[in-house]
Amino acid sequence: MAGETIVTVVGNLTADPELRYTQNGLPVANFTIASTPREFDRVANEWKDGEALFLRAAAWREMGEHVAGSLSKGSRVIASGRLKQRSYETKEGEKRTTMELEIDEIGPSLRYATASVTRAQSNRSAEGGQAQSAPAQQPVAATAAAATPNDDF
Repeated sequence: MAGETIVTVVGNLTADPELRYTQNGLPVANFTIASTPREFDRVANEWKDGEALFLRAAAWREMGEHVAGSLSKGSRVIASGRLKQRSYETKEGEKRTTMELEIDEIGPSLRYATASVTRAQSNRSAEGGQAQSAPAQQPVAATAAAATPNDDF
């Protein structure tokens, strides 16, 4: 859609993705990506962390199932999607606003890790053309190849 704010973020998952299903049966994986900028301090001759950005994210449908089955706490990811603002009211009646990244594409970062990708099987229905995906035989596995600068998460 025109006018949407597209964002790409690189960071680490702060916890395992939570896979849930809507009342209509649509899967959605919710998780938080922590992105911490690092700068080299020439005076101290060391790397220093900046202030971390914690961004809630949601991956819908088959992608949500793939995220939940493939990624876990600490996984370094590259995620791209649409930044959404949502307003809600707490049980106490306080009005709140939150920002969330609605994921269009996500994958493991290969900067400090390796990954093995297995294509998910999909069956297209004749009615709506919606892909119904079966779980992958082997989930995407990422292993640390070296210590990451953001391995707090």
